[in-house]
Amino acid sequence: MTATPHFTGDASPYGGGDPYADYRTADFPFAHHANLADRQLGAGVIAANDEFFAQRENLLVPERAEFDPEHFGHKGKIMDGWETRRRRGASAGHPWPTAEDHDWALVRLGAPGVVRGIVVDTAHFRGNYPQAVSVEGTSVPGSPSPEELLGDEVKWTTLVPRTAVGGHAANGFAVSVEQRFTHLRVNQHPDGGIARLRVYGEVVPDPEWLSVLGTFDVAALEYGGRVEDASDLFYSPATNTIQPGRSRKMDDGWETRRRRDQGNDWIRYQLVAQAEIRAVEIDTAYLKGNSAGWASVSVKNGEDGEDGDWTEILPRTRLQPDTNHRFVLGAVAVGTHARVDIFPDGGISRLRLFGSLTGEGSARLAARHQELGG
Repeated sequence: MTATPHFTGDASPYGGGDPYADYRTADFPFAHHANLADRQLGAGVIAANDEFFAQRENLLVPERAEFDPEHFGHKGKIMDGWETRRRRGASAGHPWPTAEDHDWALVRLGAPGVVRGIVVDTAHFRGNYPQAVSVEGTSVPGSPSPEELLGDEVKWTTLVPRTAVGGHAANGFAVSVEQRFTHLRVNQHPDGGIARLRVYGEVVPDPEWLSVLGTFDVAALEYGGRVEDASDLFYSPATNTIQPGRSRKMDDGWETRRRRDQGNDWIRYQLVAQAEIRAVEIDTAYLKGNSAGWASVSVKNGEDGEDGDWTEILPRTRLQPDTNHRFVLGAVAVGTHARVDIFPDGGISRLRLFGSLTGEGSARLAARHQELGG
């Protein structure tokens, strides 16, 4: 795996113009995974010990942090992030915080899973970012309160050890802990501000819950479906097509650039597990002059989604702009992978594959859940 770039030290004071002109960032090797801390999946920052200057909820805002140099409030400069007050020592003789002093925030992941990488983004925190950060994870069933999570009986596992970070930078950390986590504790040492938090990983659903549901969307991101590859990601990520809920605006779907050849665009998915598919839904919400003209859906049953025979379960079908299309299949289709082809280009906002897990699919999902400590 490519080494994760690392940033330390202050950024220069803001001198005007584009505040992102000197922002430090990189292409992180784990960023192709789903963001488990996505608000759209149900993530939330449920508690913090201090948020004097800026609210903890800003950590999970999906858009990049904004900076207004003239925006001040009664408590000081208003920042688009989570910012705590300056820590002080115990006395005039020792005015500095101790090595153990730190601030923390509790994050509920939107979808429990294995964490592959974390980005602690200090955008616009140039001289007021934390000296170091650390991140811990735990797995607690149900909907525990902050008090329950902070109880002595809860075991926390270190995902990111205490590590120095840089100001006005995307600080990325690869994680190699093979466990399923439901909550994170983000620590900044000793104090300061963090603009955004991203937690990249693989969703590991609760097999008991899926069993109770019976029929559900077997491609859904929230249950463990994922995009393996796509022909074009020019305007928006293909993962948008398996996000919860309907699209609310054009860039909340998948749109490709305009083709000038005789080819077509496509997305390939790995399903939650082996499943029996009975119905298909293709939504082009908010895609009006740029929706796909036609679409087809195929499935494959096997470990590898790249090779092997694909079976078409929905033939090439005309799509309407800004419309939710529903298709009941004439026969049950069994598969582990799916592929949607659009013709010739354009986009769709959502793909739903409704069905239920096979006995083999349920067994494999339960075994993985147990293996990861679920």
